[in-house]
Amino acid sequence: MGASRLEDVDWGRVIERLCYLFPPVVGVGLVGAVQEADPGVPGLRWGLVLFGTFGYTLLTLGLTTTLFLDTRRVQVVGGWQPRPWLNALFALVLAPVAGVVYLYRRHRRFGTPADRSEWWVVIAISLGTTVAGLVAAAIAYVLAMPELVVTAIGLAGTVAFGAFPIAIHRDAAYVCTRRTRWTPNPGSYLGFAFLSLFVPPLQPLLAAYYLFRRRRATGTP
Repeated sequence: MGASRLEDVDWGRVIERLCYLFPPVVGVGLVGAVQEADPGVPGLRWGLVLFGTFGYTLLTLGLTTTLFLDTRRVQVVGGWQPRPWLNALFALVLAPVAGVVYLYRRHRRFGTPADRSEWWVVIAISLGTTVAGLVAAAIAYVLAMPELVVTAIGLAGTVAFGAFPIAIHRDAAYVCTRRTRWTPNPGSYLGFAFLSLFVPPLQPLLAAYYLFRRRRATGTP
């Protein structure tokens, strides 16, 4: 019965969900690593670092396992012959990149199940929050208000780390199923969203570009 249950699991969707968890886990670890101010909570800094490290390790092991299981199933289906052990090793070394690359390649063969059409709203909110945060941070810097700078950047960073990668991946999964000339690969946009977490100026540019292409292709928003 246990083997039968494993066969019923959609490992491709599990891989997606594990990838979604990497940005917030990494973000928590980074907050702990760079935190200099004393929040008045003993051990908070090291607690955040340990949470990020432990969480990243668990997600890496989870993605290594699910990539192995999904590649074995895909080989049985046919049409694509990814190597289970090679993909698992890649995930063990650099899990987020391995997950994104696999989802990109998997989509080209089998597609990605469509999601709700409203994810573009979250992308727009992420874009608005990032722009507002940058403007607020610039004003606070000019007015010599460091607390406001930290708050503005923290708010924008929270939205970008937590919501933006999920939203752009899920919305691309919806758009690519529409009968339009533009068929975005959800895996590639998830990869760019991950990259934007470490190159902050890329996030608003990516969000604006995506929304522009989406509007031209679908007429909404």
